[in-house]
Amino acid sequence: MTEIKNLTMEELKTALSELGEKPFRAGQIFKWLHTPVQSFEEMSNLSKALRERLREHFVLTVPEMARKQVSAVDGTVKYLWRMQGGDCVESVLMHYEHGNTACVSTQVGCRMGCKFCASGQGGLKRHLSPGEILDEILFMQKDSGEKISNIVLMGTGEPLDNYQNVLKFLHLVSCSGGVNIGQRHISLSTSGIADKIEKLAKEKLQITLSVSLHAPDDETRSQIMPVNDAFPVERLMRACNTYFDTTGRRISYEYMMARDVTDRPWQAEKLAKLLRGRPSHVNLIPLNEVAESPLKPSSKETMRRFQQALEKRGVTATVRRKLGPDIDAACGQLRRREQGGNP
Repeated sequence: MTEIKNLTMEELKTALSELGEKPFRAGQIFKWLHTPVQSFEEMSNLSKALRERLREHFVLTVPEMARKQVSAVDGTVKYLWRMQGGDCVESVLMHYEHGNTACVSTQVGCRMGCKFCASGQGGLKRHLSPGEILDEILFMQKDSGEKISNIVLMGTGEPLDNYQNVLKFLHLVSCSGGVNIGQRHISLSTSGIADKIEKLAKEKLQITLSVSLHAPDDETRSQIMPVNDAFPVERLMRACNTYFDTTGRRISYEYMMARDVTDRPWQAEKLAKLLRGRPSHVNLIPLNEVAESPLKPSSKETMRRFQQALEKRGVTATVRRKLGPDIDAACGQLRRREQGGNP
C-alpha cells in the first residue's frame, strides 16, 4: 500500500478522487498528515467511513522512540527512532538563539564509507521515504513541544544518494499547507556527488548546499572519502561553480579537522587557493572520534591557526561549536550502541 505521507496535495487529491471522495477532503487530510497523528482515528473531522477507507488503502508511518538522550551541557536532544520494519535512524534537536534546528537522517546506514563517520560502518541498508524523513520533524516537535524553524540534512545517509525521496521531502516540508519551513531555512549536506549537485542546481531550490570537502587535495581526500575516487576535487569544484551560477546561493564547505591528516599548514594554503574568489564559507569541524577510525581530532590551537591562515587569504571560516558532547554526538554512534555495536 501507498505511504500516505509521501503524497503531495495534488497527489492526494488524485488518490481521493479515485476512491470517489471530494477533492476538498485532501486539504483536511494533508493538514492532519503534517501533524504527529499516530492513527487515522485521530482525524476527528473526517467521517468514520472515510477513515476506514484510508486505513484500507494507505499506510500511515509512525516512528517509535527507541531512545532519547538530553545533553546536560547545552540541552541538545538526540533521538533514536525505530522506523517501519524495525530499522533505526537518528535525529538531533539543537537549540540556538535564532530558533530550533533539527538534524535529520535520510537513509538507514550509508554507502559512502567515509573513514571518520560512524554512520556508514555497516554500509547502506535502505533509503528513507519522504514521509519517514518528515516523521523525524513531526515527532521531534511532538516530543519536545517546541517548533522547529531550521532543518539540516546532515544525519545518517547521503541525501543526494536518495535524490528523489529527499527532493520530495524538501517540497513537502516547505509546503504552505504543511509544516511550512521555508527552504532558505534548510541546509543539505553532501559528500560531493558532483553529477547530483549539478542535477540539484536545475531544481533552483532556495536551500543552502553544504559540501563535505574535508581535504583540498585528492590524495588526502581519497584516503578518508572514497567518493573522491569517482568525483575528484577539481570535478567537484566545477559542480559547485555550476550550482552557484545557476541558483545564486552561496555554498558552505564542511572541513573536518583531523590531526596531522587534514590540518597541516600547506592544506590551509591549498584550501584558500581552491576557494579564492568563490562565494563560500568554511565550517571547520572538530572531529568526533569513532572507535573504528584511526583519525584523531586536531588541537584547539591548530584549528585556530588553520582558521587564521584561511582568513588571512580572504576565505571566511568559523570553528563549529560542538553541541551535545556528552550524548554520543557523532552521527551513527547511538544507533550502533542500540544494536549492540552492529550497524
